[in-house]
Amino acid sequence: MNATTGAAVTGGHTGVVWETVIGLEIHAQLATRSKIFSGAPTAYGAPPNTQACLVDLGYPGVLPVLNAEAVRMAVRFGLAIGAQIAPLSVFARKNYFYPDLPKGYQISQYELPIVARGTLEIVLEDGTRKRIGVTRAHLEEDAGKSLHEGLGGLTGIDLNRAGTPLLEIVSEPEMRSAREAVAYMKKVHTLVRYLEICDGNMQEGSFRCDANVSVRPLGTEKFGTRTEIKNINSFRYVEKAIQYEVARQIELIESGGTVIQETRLFDPDRGETRSMRSKEEANDYRYFPDPDLLPLALDAPYIESVRAELPELPDAKAARLCREYGLSEYDAGVLTASRELADYYEAVVHAVPQQPKLAANWVMGELAAALNKAGLEIASGPLPAERLAGLLVRIADQTISGKIAKEVFEAMWASGQSADAIIAAKGLQQITDVGAIERAIEEVMARNPDQLAEYRAGKDKLFGFFVGQVMKATQGKANPAQLNAVLKKRLAG
Repeated sequence: MNATTGAAVTGGHTGVVWETVIGLEIHAQLATRSKIFSGAPTAYGAPPNTQACLVDLGYPGVLPVLNAEAVRMAVRFGLAIGAQIAPLSVFARKNYFYPDLPKGYQISQYELPIVARGTLEIVLEDGTRKRIGVTRAHLEEDAGKSLHEGLGGLTGIDLNRAGTPLLEIVSEPEMRSAREAVAYMKKVHTLVRYLEICDGNMQEGSFRCDANVSVRPLGTEKFGTRTEIKNINSFRYVEKAIQYEVARQIELIESGGTVIQETRLFDPDRGETRSMRSKEEANDYRYFPDPDLLPLALDAPYIESVRAELPELPDAKAARLCREYGLSEYDAGVLTASRELADYYEAVVHAVPQQPKLAANWVMGELAAALNKAGLEIASGPLPAERLAGLLVRIADQTISGKIAKEVFEAMWASGQSADAIIAAKGLQQITDVGAIERAIEEVMARNPDQLAEYRAGKDKLFGFFVGQVMKATQGKANPAQLNAVLKKRLAG
């Protein structure tokens, strides 16, 4: 059974064509310095239980106070996806028991969320565009964390994360394959980082998702029973978890079984989902308005003041790069995947305005590969934009060839020196003197009389041999265009 790519999957037993239905609930930890209802810090990596105050723990007599910055960040997101910003939204208590939930309830939003009915456009690998509805985005507090490693079979509770502000972004069930789900998740990830409302660090848990997955026979309108895969913190794991779950559900149904609504976890080591608990319905949580928090009222001037602060968003930036620099949609999409990458590219182009495509190739190619190999983000790499631009200037003015430029780039990356300093120190200037190139060609022809005779007898493939020999003789410094032109004339006799 193949459940890896497309929207429709053919069953292995019955031949029924199944359609996958996916909705994502993304939890983005808001980049505030304090928690959503208290002044406790939110810094990652503190010793366990050192960043949870009495408000976070729900002690008697304490009162929550809403973090205004968390509200502003939620409104920024809502405006960025063209959603409705509620003039009045309400916080509710979501009641359930879990060891890392000290209050026995979680403050969230239920019936009246702050953001509702937005859309995001995703671009698939084949260039297809699809709009995905965002049902709602609501503010809530995070719970604590259960710890299992290194405790001798016991479970520890770290409440540092309790009360950390989250924006839960709930999509419509409009994704029809694992790859669509990954594309949507990546789009949200890019957007929250552009808006500077979430650092997007998936390893630290500040950007994660729950995937709701079901299947139904293609052409039917009724949804199948869904399962929820909890707390997935990697794009690759989201894809693998959905693929496995789709195949599992189809296999189960076609074997005469029934999918039950439940919460499941993805085990990346075994590449499978496993049951965690039967899924609670919303009414099991006994939501009711939080008596300690007034309704959140937002007027039009406030909303417009937030709108005025919005940066250029990814889609608009990509369209502008295509328009101003003549880039393809693909290149523009890659370069705008992060705000930092797009800013870096534009800084390079500013220094070499006549070479936007050359700049794009180097930023997406050599630079991206070096950053990936070193495990670095672009902001922490050793090569500022003006340094890379200096290298591209020397390619453009034919001081060095593209091949030599790669050698210079490696030296720049390792030493931090400028391109000019490395070119001068290593004597890498390209040979553009026609006379010097002709002399090298004459020497190569003299050393290879048999190959010369074969070429002149019609063995055209030997042209590459002569190019290589001349390049070797000039230590790779001969200007390739001049070399090809002169060599063709000389070999012809």
